[in-house]
Amino acid sequence: MLPSRYFIDLTQPEIAAQLKANPLVILPAGSVEQHGPHLPTGTDIFASNVIGHAVAERMDGLVLPATPFGVTPMHMPFEGTISFTPDTYMRVVTETCVSTARHGAKYLLILNWHEGNIPSLAIAAEALHREHGMTVLTVQACYVAEELYGHSCNGLTHGGEIEALAVLAYRPDLVHLDRIDYSSDHAHGHKMDKLRRTRSFQPVLTDIRSIAATGWFGSPQHATAEKGARMLTDIADKIAQEAKEIFRQLDQVQGGTAEIRQLRQAG
Repeated sequence: MLPSRYFIDLTQPEIAAQLKANPLVILPAGSVEQHGPHLPTGTDIFASNVIGHAVAERMDGLVLPATPFGVTPMHMPFEGTISFTPDTYMRVVTETCVSTARHGAKYLLILNWHEGNIPSLAIAAEALHREHGMTVLTVQACYVAEELYGHSCNGLTHGGEIEALAVLAYRPDLVHLDRIDYSSDHAHGHKMDKLRRTRSFQPVLTDIRSIAATGWFGSPQHATAEKGARMLTDIADKIAQEAKEIFRQLDQVQGGTAEIRQLRQAG
């Protein structure tokens, strides 16, 4: 049993042995951006890191050291935000994962908590598969959290309860529920979030103020460390269970030969 699943906590022989035993690596993806007066700017990367480690324990993988930064021009009007361009972000993601592929990593699970990263991660994932031979699965962990806890946490909001719970599961000392103040209007925030999250129509919003004038909205006051730990377990269980099955299916059809054989038999 490894003492930690975090890549940078381990020695070279430990990493070499683990990649040989199971060539699965997990890349957390997040951002550094403002989250109101009560949550740290690292909320998104903290969430993906802690969930990534819990998934790694369940899938016998390693958690790669991810850049804390993401593509987040949406939040640049507020101090505390650091944003990469999509090109820079894609290069960092790709070169990080290619380094592990050269040492034997074959399966890559990208675990993302920041919506602004989604287009860039899709392009990077495509290149990592087609140009470097990795079997890649991207999981939008924030949406998994919404599926499991949205009904009890007033949805997935920027700076709301779900995000507070994620940080509580990582480092409770970084959550300051006593500082909750100036939440933007909930009805407007939910309306705009729903507008930008549909599959059919994707409007470009100027910045976060189109959703929340004060930079955040939600109801995090009921978040507790106990509920955060429970949410972490539930999210990690669901991701690990589904990811194992998806990787199994990809192993069967990678390259298309299994499908071709099936079509020939049917003919």
